[in-house]
Amino acid sequence: MTTTVTGVTDLYPSRGTTEVSVPRQDPVVWGAPDTPGPIGPIPAGDLQAFERDGFLAMEELLGDDEVGVYRRELERLVADPAIRADERSIVESKSMEIRSVFEVHRISEVFARLVRDERVVGRARQILGSDVYVHQSRINVKPGFGASGFYWHSDFETWHAEDGLPNMRTVSVSIALTENHDTNGGLMIMPGSHRTFLGCAGATPEDNYRQSLQMQDAGTPSDEALTDMASQYGIKLFTGRAGSATWFDCNCMHGSGDNITPFPRSNVFIVFNSVENKAVEPFAAPVRRPEFIGARDFTPVK
Repeated sequence: MTTTVTGVTDLYPSRGTTEVSVPRQDPVVWGAPDTPGPIGPIPAGDLQAFERDGFLAMEELLGDDEVGVYRRELERLVADPAIRADERSIVESKSMEIRSVFEVHRISEVFARLVRDERVVGRARQILGSDVYVHQSRINVKPGFGASGFYWHSDFETWHAEDGLPNMRTVSVSIALTENHDTNGGLMIMPGSHRTFLGCAGATPEDNYRQSLQMQDAGTPSDEALTDMASQYGIKLFTGRAGSATWFDCNCMHGSGDNITPFPRSNVFIVFNSVENKAVEPFAAPVRRPEFIGARDFTPVK
């Protein structure tokens, strides 16, 4: 059964009484190398791999000098008492160290330039087939010795239910600012999982974002569903040098483990949404999340 929110049909029901599985109703790649107009920097073979797997790993998006610039800016932000006191900073529940800083492209001109870099935004435009705006940006700080992970989830499930994104026309890029080992809590994705939407059971609490940004509860799949998906798709763990990047579709089932090693894992995370997929009211939440988490400024990145 489909419903509508502010006149928009809900193609992906979630947060009901039971868990539901729905085939993807949207394209994965909205643009293509052989279409007229701006082509973009992704070769045809890589674009086909993205469509098939839901992700595209790049060994080097940024050079060593560039990584140094962004890492120093991350360290400056994390050390700034004013940033720590800002509501856009999320702290670890146990250590009380900064876990994430949201809307970093508005806080920092250094990261704003990265968002506008054609190596970054050009790929987003190509995948989504339109101009794009930033739905969310953040730096994730995962220091050694106990930084907690992010449990299995589909970003789109949350962005649809709580932010009101109607369709799967959103892509994320995670750019490593430290080396990603196979032991320090790296990103894991189930290849191909982006073709099935898993609607989670359970209503969304009011102001759910306050808890979910530290430890997600609402919008998490059942153990049974995760076991089925992992058996069907497998799990890919991403490793790579600082400056490597992973592009992934908004509906990929993904997560990361705790980092109990001495080696930090920090990254900048940018979410691009098509200007033709602007957020409406939430599909399964009593109120929208704050704009620093789910943007309502749809100005294209130029």
